Amino acid sequence: MTNKKKISLHKNGWLYVSNQSFLDNIYKKFLSNSRSLDPSWKKIFNSILNKKNIYNNIINQEKTKNIYQPIIKNSIHSVSTDHEMFLKEKFFNLIDAYRRYGHYKARLNPLKYHKKKKNIPELSYLFYKITPKELNQLITFNFLFFKKKMNSFKEIYLFFKKKYSNYIGFEYMHLNNTDEKKWLQNYIETNQISHTLSDKEKKNILTDLIKSTSFEKFIHTKFPGHKRFSLEGCDILIPVLKKIIFFCIQKKTKKIFLGMAHRGRLNVMHNVLSHNVLQMFQNNTLSFKSHNGTGDVKYHIGLTKSIHKNKQVIEVNLLDNPSHLEIITPVVIGCCKFFIDKHQDTENPVPIIIHGDAAFIGQGVVQETLNISQVPAYNVFGSIHIIINNQIAFTTSNTKHLRTSFYCTDIAKMIDAPIFHVNADHPEEVMFVITLALKFRYLFKKDVFIELMCYRRLGHNEVDNPFITQPKMYSIINQHERICVLFSRKIIDLLNKDEISYKKLYTHYNNKLIQKFKKSYKKSYISIIPRNKKNLSNSLIFTPISFDDFNKIANELFTLPQDLTTHTQIKKIFSNRVQMANNLIPLDWGTAENLVYAHLMYYGITCRLTGEDVRRGTFCQRHAAIVCQKKNIIYIPLKNLSNIKGSFYIWDSVLSEESVLAFEYGYSIVSQNVLNIWEAQFGDFSNGAQVVIDQFITSSLQKWGHSSSLVMLLPHGYEGQGPEHSSGRLERYLQLCAQKNIKICIPTTVSQFYHILLQQGINFSKIPLIIFTPKSLLRNPLTFIYIKKLLKEKFYTVLLTQPKNTSKIISRVIFCSGKIYYELLNFYKKNNIIDSIIIRIEQLYPFPYACINNILNKFINIKNFIWCQEEPMNQGGWTYMYFYFKEYILIKYDQMFLKYVGRPKLSSTAEGNFIDHQIQQKKIIKLAFSTLM
Repeated sequence: MTNKKKISLHKNGWLYVSNQSFLDNIYKKFLSNSRSLDPSWKKIFNSILNKKNIYNNIINQEKTKNIYQPIIKNSIHSVSTDHEMFLKEKFFNLIDAYRRYGHYKARLNPLKYHKKKKNIPELSYLFYKITPKELNQLITFNFLFFKKKMNSFKEIYLFFKKKYSNYIGFEYMHLNNTDEKKWLQNYIETNQISHTLSDKEKKNILTDLIKSTSFEKFIHTKFPGHKRFSLEGCDILIPVLKKIIFFCIQKKTKKIFLGMAHRGRLNVMHNVLSHNVLQMFQNNTLSFKSHNGTGDVKYHIGLTKSIHKNKQVIEVNLLDNPSHLEIITPVVIGCCKFFIDKHQDTENPVPIIIHGDAAFIGQGVVQETLNISQVPAYNVFGSIHIIINNQIAFTTSNTKHLRTSFYCTDIAKMIDAPIFHVNADHPEEVMFVITLALKFRYLFKKDVFIELMCYRRLGHNEVDNPFITQPKMYSIINQHERICVLFSRKIIDLLNKDEISYKKLYTHYNNKLIQKFKKSYKKSYISIIPRNKKNLSNSLIFTPISFDDFNKIANELFTLPQDLTTHTQIKKIFSNRVQMANNLIPLDWGTAENLVYAHLMYYGITCRLTGEDVRRGTFCQRHAAIVCQKKNIIYIPLKNLSNIKGSFYIWDSVLSEESVLAFEYGYSIVSQNVLNIWEAQFGDFSNGAQVVIDQFITSSLQKWGHSSSLVMLLPHGYEGQGPEHSSGRLERYLQLCAQKNIKICIPTTVSQFYHILLQQGINFSKIPLIIFTPKSLLRNPLTFIYIKKLLKEKFYTVLLTQPKNTSKIISRVIFCSGKIYYELLNFYKKNNIIDSIIIRIEQLYPFPYACINNILNKFINIKNFIWCQEEPMNQGGWTYMYFYFKEYILIKYDQMFLKYVGRPKLSSTAEGNFIDHQIQQKKIIKLAFSTLM
């Protein structure tokens, strides 16, 4: 691949301190064996040696007092010019070192205790052999706002030392984009921190800091022993968030999605989003949720707030978050992406994610989310990341035990993003950084990271005693004054001018809390957040599509452009699909799936499908995107349909489950008129996203009232591919089923798959759908259906194989789900079995007991109920089915119980050897029909 960023060596600035070791080695090679070097290096070193020889000759001439005075005079002038040039070069190397490494010497820690700073010799002018005399010389060139013959090298040195090694640590020199680097450098070096805030802004910041402190103290006094995860030590977060919100309003941004863990959450809800948090404490034993679910603790709850300023309004969405700290990160991004897709550049919500230092560097979902940040399927044009570094993770404060990197933010360098570290006890510096970060994000549409170096005044929660594990740190913290006190002293002249004092302000806001506290007793029920339970807008109308219209769509979908050069295999597949569209041959799974998306788009439903290899399909079955073999361009048939209202998005995802599934969950909770699908490459790979499944998809409705319409496609089936490519872990999803929280289906025909997706797309209520999809069945003709018949069908929760004889003969009922049905059917037909029927349960949850009972009522001589599965006994559907049958089915049948046929209990999911698999599979099928059962 051609490197477009390749620049000539000299122009790229090779003569820098960071290259010293490399240059030394190159120079040694030049002296010992110059032939081994690239010609460009030889040219450079020869040029330097020539200059050195000239210089030495001049010095020798001066020493010997040669009679050629005119030559000596001119040569001395040359020496002077060279000396100035080398001094200037050395000085620029020193400046470059401060831009690169100055942050290591910055005064970031508000506690000022044993934290050691990195030793960076390049930050000393002595490293470059600059003498004090040279330092005091006047500069002979204009630089920034320094003027030649007026300012000294020392003034510039002190300026850069203060700029890059004071209360802010700037990290941006690692950026590869020169425009970004130049813009940041110019902003940092030409804007003065002391001019960042107006007098009014300073007073507003002090007010916010006092509000934060008074809130925490009030809760601590009124509700002792209650967990609140105090913000004390990082109170600056309150004015920071307000600054961000007002900046976004100025930029005419309509929405903000905010993700944060529990630390400081209640303070943010109270002081930024104006929510009556006191009421949540008072009604601790009552409901503080806006739905009929089981609810969650107060510091996990989210809310939506409209904030007005200067006749403009912005909607701030604080998302519900479980205790799994960083998992909210991709959810926030997913929420934003829906509105970007929907409004196509007219509305770009801003994602703000507040991290903890240990969680940010420690939890893998952060790396996964950063990795997708600039990928088209997930790009939201930059997130604002705020890392609250309170220098302790629960009870661990030794950074060597928490990370390998120097900073907790070093992981952000992987996406070429700027990082700003700032001492959180210095509001002016913090606001300078926030403004810089926001301007960068809006201009370059990239993520930006702000690390607030602060401390945690109390324990992990208010019950913990931090002195047990950090006696030295907390001795310092107890002596350390709060930021509101420190800042009030700094702006004392402003306060005196307005005849107000810190004490008066604190008393004023404390009294307001007391009044609010009294009023809170009048209510006992609090509405937290408006819930989006509708999957569709009321404007959509679903009149059945005629076969003629459907046929036109199908033919257009599968007729590829003539100028598209396709692979021979693709050409054959699409030729067959045209025949399928015209009812000449039956539809296979891949064809029907493409058709159902077109069907939904016809109604105005947008379809979004992501996952690893989804465009082609893991099993080469979908082919929703075609690659031109000559031009190497991608053609997506579903994006090129005429007279279609809905849109289509299909993305091959990055190699990640957790971040991608969490992203799609976020997308699904805010979306309307969207069929949102995530597909696992193999079903068992979804366990890499188990946190998302447990904490969000299956439980968010009960905890927070959030409804998701997300569809998960999990390829599942035992075909001898080993433990990691057989089971989608059905048992785990069945264990999570309760209170009608999700729907679980295992379709065994093309028609069933088509109609369950169609049903999900046009369902007005939101509910997650888990589909265990086939692998070998994708090419089984017994599962196919003709297109004319397809539209007349619907989804059936239970399918019955019609018995060969009258119902009176039937004594055995075999229940199953999935692919194993066709193996049972094959044995059933080959052996001419007449006393049994096979019932496929296509929807496992909600359990279709009424439908099953209606079928069983037709058979009066049943003696055996059998559950047959491929999975081991401790996995699959067996345990779930046993209890559901006992409660809903067998109550009508005295002294009968459900018998198990399947693999024995296994710690793994399947055999690794194909022959062993075949032996087990045959054994299961034979046993299901055995008279011994």
